[in-house]
Amino acid sequence: MGFLFMGFFMVFGFLLIYLRDFAPGKEEWVAQYGIGKHFETRLAHVHGNLFAFLNVVIGFLLLHFGARLRSVKTISWLALAGILMPLGILAEVYFGASPIFVLIGAAAMTTSVVWLGVAFFKMKQSLLS
Repeated sequence: MGFLFMGFFMVFGFLLIYLRDFAPGKEEWVAQYGIGKHFETRLAHVHGNLFAFLNVVIGFLLLHFGARLRSVKTISWLALAGILMPLGILAEVYFGASPIFVLIGAAAMTTSVVWLGVAFFKMKQSLLS
């Protein structure tokens, strides 16, 4: 899923470059580049790629160390739920959706990364004992 989302948000980045540099009305886009809708779409692009990359890394680590870690499925699902953040930003900008999806996604991704870190710390401590 991380690779799919990474592909989506990379293509979205190319769309943003087109809108900024080549599309008709690009002057208006550039004039509003740092505010409102334009800024938030760039936030979705950046966070989407970051969260997609985190999903790839977390998935790799869970596959490689899953037999020695607890709560593998929970951590995996939380990381996947993290994608709600950038999708929530886009839904907020284009459809007027509630920002609740942004908050849920941010909390889910943060929780999954912290939980995985604690799981690795505990695994390391048990190997040293």
